[in-house]
Amino acid sequence: MQHAVRSRAAIRTGLAPVPRPRTPGVTSLIDADALRVLHRAARALLDDLPDLTDRLLALLEEQEPAYRAAVTKDPTATWQEAHRSLRHSVASLLDPRGARDAARRCSWRIGAARAEQGLPLDALLHAFRLGGSLVWQRLVEETSRTAPEDVRLLVHVAADVWNFVDEHCTLVADAYRQTEWQIGRRRENRARLLAAGLLDGTGRIADLPEAARALDLPEQGSYVVVALTGGPPARPDAARAAAVPPGARVHWHAGPEVDYGIVLIGAREGLTDPAWPQTASDVPFPGLRIGVGSPVDGLAAVGDARRLADTALDICPAAGGTVRLAEQLPAALVVSSPELGRALAEKVLGPLLRLEPADREVLLDTLTTWLECDGSAQRAGERLYCHRNTVLNRLRRCEQLTGRSLSRPADVVEFSLALTARRVLRD
Repeated sequence: MQHAVRSRAAIRTGLAPVPRPRTPGVTSLIDADALRVLHRAARALLDDLPDLTDRLLALLEEQEPAYRAAVTKDPTATWQEAHRSLRHSVASLLDPRGARDAARRCSWRIGAARAEQGLPLDALLHAFRLGGSLVWQRLVEETSRTAPEDVRLLVHVAADVWNFVDEHCTLVADAYRQTEWQIGRRRENRARLLAAGLLDGTGRIADLPEAARALDLPEQGSYVVVALTGGPPARPDAARAAAVPPGARVHWHAGPEVDYGIVLIGAREGLTDPAWPQTASDVPFPGLRIGVGSPVDGLAAVGDARRLADTALDICPAAGGTVRLAEQLPAALVVSSPELGRALAEKVLGPLLRLEPADREVLLDTLTTWLECDGSAQRAGERLYCHRNTVLNRLRRCEQLTGRSLSRPADVVEFSLALTARRVLRD
């Protein structure tokens, strides 16, 4: 608190006018008298501090619902807090310089403690202002009781009293906001650790209730994990919004290269919402790749869901798009065991792969298109801009080179898996 003596010397700007004669020593005498009146009343308040504390708590219970709950929950601690604050405030009226640091530390601790307890900041500031009003009211009451003729002198120290109140309101707000920020950081870090444990499968069963609270997701429910990469670094929220259906409950966990979304899907069997992007042309950003795993039951199985999402992401083309694992199970089998996938591709397609590049690509494209057209040479020819007989001739050549028949279902399966392996395991 600033010292109660305040200079009344005029602040002059520009040319200094000739001072008018005045009675010497009047200002200093008034200030000295005001300090004497203030100190006399403040000492009386210190002697009656318990009663002053009771009056403040009564006001808080009457006017501030948040403090009413605090008083009900722990009346002793609340009374002691108010008593300490009032004692430091009144002591600062008697010795502004000597009591200043202790008073500031007291207010800071109160602001930090109330932030930890979740008391609203508005309620805390209201309490400090009520305390300031009560102290001022008691100063006036005490002076009126003991020396009514001196009440007028208190006006000379009123600004200092209220400056003290304003200073400590600012201090307690700073302490509250800093502590609130620290609490938020701790919660974010804890939520991140809990989400990481769920995703990598190392989380403890005992931590599941805490994880559910921290992530704002139910412990029981149907979940999928969405893996996302390749979005613009400057617009992560936009990329994430494109990766889940509108309105979905999701917790995002940012990784070094891949972001994971833990998505609650409720009772749905799978994600068939048409709002989900399907191909490279459907995603909002070039190169945005989205892998959607298969549903699992409960947060405890999120680690399995993350591995499924990684598999779907591995299948996703480099150009971008969305891959749902449930719709790409053959490809998932291949990427789950890339060594076997490459061995299968070499065994089935080896003779074709060793042809000249132009010849090789024509035969492989024809075989791939024919399989995508459900074995229709007519439809395959329309997509390849050639006659159906040309398609059939190319297919016969594939059969001759590989020693397999497209009329045998087992050979068709091998062709399909081998082509899938070649597509998803290009590296």
